[in-house]
Amino acid sequence: MTTYANSTRRYVLGLGCERGTDWNDVRMLAERAFQEAGIGSEQVLAIVSIDTRMDEAAILETATHFRLQARFFNVAALERETPRLKNPSELVFAHVGCHGVAEAAALAAAGPDGELVLPKIKSSFATAAIARIG
Repeated sequence: MTTYANSTRRYVLGLGCERGTDWNDVRMLAERAFQEAGIGSEQVLAIVSIDTRMDEAAILETATHFRLQARFFNVAALERETPRLKNPSELVFAHVGCHGVAEAAALAAAGPDGELVLPKIKSSFATAAIARIG
């Protein structure tokens, strides 16, 4: 498992969204997540999600807005994080093949010693979670 860390950026933002979600919805959810976690975007290393969203404009534009890299994980990598999820979902599993996207992607990027500092929050069409890199 690859983790991503440096001395000042100790968090990753996991995002999930429905296809075609307006990028402003995702951006506002990201801002809410930073506020609820008590961190600034300058403390975040990357935005992470499921690889089926590699071309999703809302995620890519949100990453660009915050000047963050976007990184993506396959379903198997996300499903391996299921035991650590705070909010596993059978509905998400039925749709994408893993029990969570935002939390699982954040945890996958944070590594085996990483931990959720903000479990999944939702907007109408998106989810976000933040993990501290272990």
